[in-house]
Amino acid sequence: MTDHLTLLQMNDSHGYLELHPELFWAADRAEYRMAGGYARIAALIGDARDAQRGRVLAFDCGDTIHGTYPAVQSKGEALVPVLNALGFDAMTAHWEFAYGPEQFQKVARALDYPVLAVNCYDDATGDLVFPPYTVCETDGLEVGVIGIAATIVDKVMPPSFSEGVHFTLGNAELPGYIARLRDDEGVDLVVVISHLGFPQEVKLAREVDGIDVLLSGHTHNRLFEPAIVNDTIIIQSGCHGSFLGRLDLTVENRRVTKFDHDLIVVGEEIRPDPGVEELVRKIMDPHRERLSRVVGETRTALNRNTVLEATMDNLLLQALLDLTGADMAFSNGWRYGAPVPPGPITVNDLWNIIPVNPPVSTVEITGRELRAMMEENLERTFARDPYDQMGGYVKRCAGINLYCKLENAPGLRIQEFFAGGKRLDPDTVYRTAFVTAQGVPASYGENREDLDIRAIAALERYLARGPVSADLRGSVVAV
Repeated sequence: MTDHLTLLQMNDSHGYLELHPELFWAADRAEYRMAGGYARIAALIGDARDAQRGRVLAFDCGDTIHGTYPAVQSKGEALVPVLNALGFDAMTAHWEFAYGPEQFQKVARALDYPVLAVNCYDDATGDLVFPPYTVCETDGLEVGVIGIAATIVDKVMPPSFSEGVHFTLGNAELPGYIARLRDDEGVDLVVVISHLGFPQEVKLAREVDGIDVLLSGHTHNRLFEPAIVNDTIIIQSGCHGSFLGRLDLTVENRRVTKFDHDLIVVGEEIRPDPGVEELVRKIMDPHRERLSRVVGETRTALNRNTVLEATMDNLLLQALLDLTGADMAFSNGWRYGAPVPPGPITVNDLWNIIPVNPPVSTVEITGRELRAMMEENLERTFARDPYDQMGGYVKRCAGINLYCKLENAPGLRIQEFFAGGKRLDPDTVYRTAFVTAQGVPASYGENREDLDIRAIAALERYLARGPVSADLRGSVVAV
C-alpha cells in the first residue's frame, strides 16, 4: 500500500510577526530582501492543506515566542492567537524558556497543539514537564512525533530560564519512545522535532535507529538539500520565518521510499493570509508609532550571519565602549536578529538586535582570565564532539585581536592575543564592558557592576551622534 504525506517545518522564527529584511547570499556578496511574516507562512501552510487534504502535518521546532518587542513585552502571550491560527500539529522549545518555565507552561496551555520534550524534567518530582510524544493521524497514516528541547537551557543560559527544571540531551530517552511508538502505538512513521542544533542532531541520528524524519532547529541552517544519516532524512529551514521547509514523502509498508524537499523562501510576493494578517495587525498597531521612530543611520549593513565576528554586534560593542570608556567589550554570540540594511535605524531594529535589553555592565578581568574565557568559548562553539557544543556563534569582541586555530584541541586554540594593540599581559587587569552573563560569565573577573543604563538606551545614545559604521575589523581571526 502506498501513501503520501507532506511535512512542513518552521524553526527559529524568533517572533518575527511581519515582513522584514533578510540576508541572502548571491555568489560573492550579500543581498538584502524582504521576507517572512506569519501571515505569509499561514498562506503557504493553508495552500498545502487545501491541495492535499488530510495529508499535511506542520511542525514548529521552537525559538518562536521570543526575539521581537511584542513577543518579549507580552512574555510570549501575544503570539498565541497567531500560532493557533497557523495550526501546527506540535512544537518543541528553547528561547521559550526565557520568561521562566512557569510562564512558558502558561503559554503552552493556551496553544491548541502540544509542546513536546523528552528531555525536560521537573527538579522536584523527576517527571517530564511536557509530553514526550504525540500521534498524528493523517489520511492513511499514523505518525509518531517526538520532541527534543534545547539541552543548553540549564547549562549556558541565565538561571531564570531553567528555574525548577533540568534538561538532558534526549539521546538516552529517544530509543525507548521510538520502540513504544512502533510496537505499542503501531505508528507508520516516526518524526523527531528537535532544537538541539544540526551538528548534534546528525550525531543523534547516527546513534539512534528508527527515526524516519528529523526536523532540526537552533543553528539556523538553510538546508537546500536534506541530509541522509542512518536512513533518517534531516532538514532545517533557516530562521526569522524567512523560510518554510517542505518534505513530500511517499510511504510504502511503513517505509519512506521516495521524498522531495523544497526550502521555500517566504518572499514578499506571497499573498498573506487575511485572517492571520489581521491578527498580526492587532498585535503590532499599539506599538507602531514607538517602534517606527528613527534613531540613527548606519553606513554598514548590520547582520549576524558570520560566525567569528558580525557587524550587528560591532555596533552594539561600539556603543558599550563609547558609554563606558572601557578597554574592551563583549557580548553573546547570538544568531537571531533580522538584518538592518544601510540607511535608517529604527527603535524596532534596536529591539530586534537585543530584545532582552539587559543592563550595560562592567567588570575588571585579568589577561589570564581573558584567555581562559575565550578558550572556553571557542570550545563551546567548535567542540569536536557535537554534544559539547553549547550555544551560538563566537562571543562578540571589541578592543581585542585574537588569532586562533579552530582545529586545535580544547584550551589550545589561541595562537596570538592582543588587547588595545599590545600583546595580552596575563597579569594586567583590563576594565571590560559587557552585556549578559554570556558576555562575561560570572566565574571571570572581579568588581562586577550593572550600570543604570540598558543596552537599547546605550545604542540610542551612540546613534544620536550621527551616521555610524560597524565594519568587520578582525577581532577574531581563524588562522
